[in-house]
Amino acid sequence: MARQYCGQLGKQDNCQVAVSLSAANDHASLPIAYRLYLPHEWADDPDRRAQAGVPDDVVFQTKPQIALDQLRAALAAGIEAEVALTDAGYGTDTAFRDGITESGLPYVVGIQSSTSLWPPGVEPLPPKQWSGRGRRTSAIRRDIEHQPISAKQLALDLPKKAWRRVSWREGSNTRLASRFAAVRVRPAHRDYHRSTPRPEEWCLIEWPADEPEPTKYFLSTLPANISRRALVNTAKLRWRIERDYQDLKQELGLGHYEGRGWRGFHHHATLCIAAYGFLISETGAIPPSGQRGALLIEEHPLPDGYRPRGSPDPT
Repeated sequence: MARQYCGQLGKQDNCQVAVSLSAANDHASLPIAYRLYLPHEWADDPDRRAQAGVPDDVVFQTKPQIALDQLRAALAAGIEAEVALTDAGYGTDTAFRDGITESGLPYVVGIQSSTSLWPPGVEPLPPKQWSGRGRRTSAIRRDIEHQPISAKQLALDLPKKAWRRVSWREGSNTRLASRFAAVRVRPAHRDYHRSTPRPEEWCLIEWPADEPEPTKYFLSTLPANISRRALVNTAKLRWRIERDYQDLKQELGLGHYEGRGWRGFHHHATLCIAAYGFLISETGAIPPSGQRGALLIEEHPLPDGYRPRGSPDPT
């Protein structure tokens, strides 16, 4: 969800990071939320804020916190969604994953190879039995011999039969395919503060046949009965968003902001995204992509008495 652009804010040259939320399907994607991320040194500096025109109500938030706010706002506005997708920069954040679950959406998120997991059939030790002395404890446990493992170690320990070749879409020359394993695990990050283990979810791992070790890892709360192919197809949908962002940056200038203010940064992005939305609508209406005359964006009537800017006064 984070995008990095080189530009200027205030009087200091800097590479700025924008957090965005896109709506996507197999054919197109479009950002529906977009906000500049301010690091602590910016958010807590009154002089910098004043120079850049940062609104008073904007406070420091981590990128996952901004992304969750965007997701909640989109759902509150009635945006329909079936699943949330993110890369490992967000998916590794346990609180972020919990926030998506609380919103009512399943997710497929990238994670790092070091993410700690309880492998299939293994879970934390139950709370210690109370001896009758001292304070009762309800926290689940682990000990020296009973520990979670990393996602990478999980992948290396899987038997050969766990890996299957799965294809997901047509590439430029051939259909894309790779080897995947999908197993049910329990995330383990700081679960010793919990009274019950975290629910099981999918761990999807990609290990191309020509690579010495696995290359990508995902966690997903999609249903337990989902097919491996459907799980892979969903995880790989993020390609659509990445591809469209390249067009936004290279063809429409999203990454070319050279202003110095908060408002200008967001106005620039809004115009680029609006232009891209228009192009998506036009492309979708051209056969064979769509039916001629199809309207993909709801058309709102102009208000009574509307007069375009610059038009002569009525006589």
